Amino acid sequence: MDTLIVKVKMKVAQIGVIGLGYVGLPLAVEKAKAGFKVLGFDIQSSKVEKVNRGENYIGDIIPQDLKDLVVNGHLSATTDFDRLMECDVVAICVPTPLDKFKQPDLSYIVNSAKEIAKRIHKDMLIVLESTTYPGTTEEVVKPILEESGFKVGKDFHLAFSPERVDPGNARFKTHNTPKVVGGCTPECTEIAKTLYSIVLGAEVFTVSSPKEAEATKILENTFRIVNCALANEMAIVYNKMGINIWEVIAAAATKPFGFTPFYPGPGVGGHCIPLDPFYLTYKAREYDYHTRLIELSGEINDNMPEYVVERLMEILNEQEKPLKNSKIMLLGIAYKGDIDDLRESPALKVWEELEKKGARVEYYDPYCKNTKWKNSIVESVVLTPDLVTSYDAVVVTTWHKHNVDYQMVLDNAKILFDTKNAVVSALGESVLSAANYIRL
Repeated sequence: MDTLIVKVKMKVAQIGVIGLGYVGLPLAVEKAKAGFKVLGFDIQSSKVEKVNRGENYIGDIIPQDLKDLVVNGHLSATTDFDRLMECDVVAICVPTPLDKFKQPDLSYIVNSAKEIAKRIHKDMLIVLESTTYPGTTEEVVKPILEESGFKVGKDFHLAFSPERVDPGNARFKTHNTPKVVGGCTPECTEIAKTLYSIVLGAEVFTVSSPKEAEATKILENTFRIVNCALANEMAIVYNKMGINIWEVIAAAATKPFGFTPFYPGPGVGGHCIPLDPFYLTYKAREYDYHTRLIELSGEINDNMPEYVVERLMEILNEQEKPLKNSKIMLLGIAYKGDIDDLRESPALKVWEELEKKGARVEYYDPYCKNTKWKNSIVESVVLTPDLVTSYDAVVVTTWHKHNVDYQMVLDNAKILFDTKNAVVSALGESVLSAANYIRL
């Protein structure tokens, strides 16, 4: 370890990052900005070519930073996994999706570990960053790596450090978000902590093993899925009772202790909240335990797109207008505001439910100019007063704080159904008096 930790401290260790997506590329950029030479690996040649041209495709990266790092030779990318032999440190930042039965798909992690095992050398540090269930690092990755004949803690070092990426967050990026690290041995933890302490401008917290680090990530996102489900269920029951959920949340948020505000919406999306907690659900079955709260929370959140469509049907019925053949515009289809990320977006599920019931759906999203929809490319409409007037209803499914003229939409929409409280947030509570404005 002495040799490797000296290389890390002197910033002469070559760092590899497998997976150049929303997690891997920002991490590769930060490591290169810290002074390391970084080599990114990806099976998609299009991503590799873009990186090598200095062409950014991730919203949270400053394009000029990427271009400068490529030009000065600190960052490059390849599809040639034989070049893993050049690396002293390798971070695994690959997808960990769920299948349709919400069972974990670890194939990307397994394949990455196999590629590393073919080229592993002494004093190498491997860090898994992909979100997964507690035990993956030691039960899945470690045995694959040790098939090489090398042993963890003796010949190479292995740790888990969960990614904490929040696309579009203006305050917290990869560089200034605190990091958690847990290694298979104290030495593994120490060298991983040393690396991240140099790379990041935030505190690095250590835990006693990879399992605790893996469980930390799961707890963080389980906290969110459960509280999102609570807000969504409250929205449903309070609507039935004639109670304004948004006013209630605002009032509860005045309490300076014991309450954190979460808000209802058309569902949950992104790379974390809808997926990560179900890794724990899967693993818990080995211990004959059913994570009922997680499963119920997922069920509540998954049903929100249908609830949004049901509410819209009720709203249209009051206007003596059936949903079938109604012309509907979705205002925003990204899973969260001011980004172009469509992963697990609830807006797409609302879109699907509307079409099932015969509605004619179009969308406007300034960040998603076009999207693949049922084997074809659908383009965002151009938002104009005449176009807005032509729809039977406009449904706000994403709150984009920028590049949307909410006042114009409010002035021209026949019905403006706001599932995100976006219009009130943008224009103030005076919009509540508008006869065409309805909130979830």
